[in-house]
Amino acid sequence: MKKQNIINLVKYYVDKNDSAFRAEVAEIAADFGEHGEEDIGNYLLDLISTTDFYVPQNNYRDLQYLKKNAFTNKPLLLPDEIRDDVLGIVRASNSDIRISKVLFYGVPGTGKTQSAYQIARLLDRDLLSVRMEDLVDSHLGQTPKNIVRLFDEIRHLPSQNVVVLFDELDSLVMNRINDKDLREMGRVTSTFLKELDTLSDQIMIIATTNLIDSFDKALLRRFDGLVSFDRYSKDDLIDIANSILQQLLKKSKTSKSDMRLFNKILRNMDKIPYPGEMFQIIKVSLAFADDSNEYDYLRRLYMELTHDTDISIKRLSEEGYTTREIEVITRVSKSSVSRKIREI
Repeated sequence: MKKQNIINLVKYYVDKNDSAFRAEVAEIAADFGEHGEEDIGNYLLDLISTTDFYVPQNNYRDLQYLKKNAFTNKPLLLPDEIRDDVLGIVRASNSDIRISKVLFYGVPGTGKTQSAYQIARLLDRDLLSVRMEDLVDSHLGQTPKNIVRLFDEIRHLPSQNVVVLFDELDSLVMNRINDKDLREMGRVTSTFLKELDTLSDQIMIIATTNLIDSFDKALLRRFDGLVSFDRYSKDDLIDIANSILQQLLKKSKTSKSDMRLFNKILRNMDKIPYPGEMFQIIKVSLAFADDSNEYDYLRRLYMELTHDTDISIKRLSEEGYTTREIEVITRVSKSSVSRKIREI
C-alpha cells in the first residue's frame, strides 16, 4: 500500500465519493493479493461489501433474457494498467461525466468477465448477464424481436442497482444465425444499436469480446470506454501465476511451495498462458499430484506447460535446472541425474 492510497481514502471519504472510496479499497486489496496476502485482501473486500442496496432476488423471477450471477470476493489479479482502467470505471460511475457503457476486449483468459463481476461487486450492484443462447434464434427475423424484448426488460430494471453484462457480444452482433445471411446480420446489429441508444446512462452496460477488429465502427462508438485486456507483459503473467499458486497451495494438505523452481519453469517458457488458463493448469496439477510426493505438482505443471511427455535431462540441464530440480521434474534420482549429465 502506498502513501497515496491513504491520502486518496481520506479524500474520498471526506468528499463522500462512495464509488471512488470502494475503488481505492479494491486497489489496496489487489496489492495485498499480489504480495501473497490474499486473506487481508479478501477481508478488505468483505468490509466494503454490503447488501443494503441489493434488489431482492424475487424481483428478477419473470425475466426471460437476463439472469442474476453470483460472484466471489477474491481480489482480481490484473496488470496495473488494466486494473487502473477497471477501477477508473468504478470511480467514474457516479461522476458528472458518467461512464455507463463499456467494452472489454482481448484474448480469452485475460480477466474480462471477472472484471465485470468485480465492478458490480464494488458498486454494490447485482450482476445480470444476458442469456445469449435464448436471445439468438434460427428463425428469420426473430432475433431482432428478441433484442427489443431484452432491452425492454433492461429498461424496467432498477437502474442504480444492476450491472448488465453482454458476455461475448460478438456472438450476437457478428456470428449469428447464418453467416451467409448478411441482411439478417444487418438487422440484428441495427436493432441492437437502436435499442442501446434508448438506455438511460443510469444503467451500466458492460460487454466483452475476443473479436473487436471485426466490430462495426458504429457499434464501437456507442461505448463510453474501450478497455484492452491484451496488456500483459511476461513479468505480469509470472507475478499473477505466483499469486495463483500461493492461493491454491493454501488449500493443499500434501503439496509444498517451491517458488524458485516454479518461476524457473515459467522463465524458460517462450509463451506463458493467460491467468484464466494458468489457474486451471495449476489447479489440475495440484489436484492430480501424487500425495506421496510433495513437489509432484511441479512435474505435472512442467509437462502441461511444455506439452512434453518425454522429458530430456540434457535439455533441462542446458536450461539451467539443478540436479535436485531435474529430479523433481523427471522423478529420476539425483545420483542418476548427475551420472547422465556427466555422460552427455
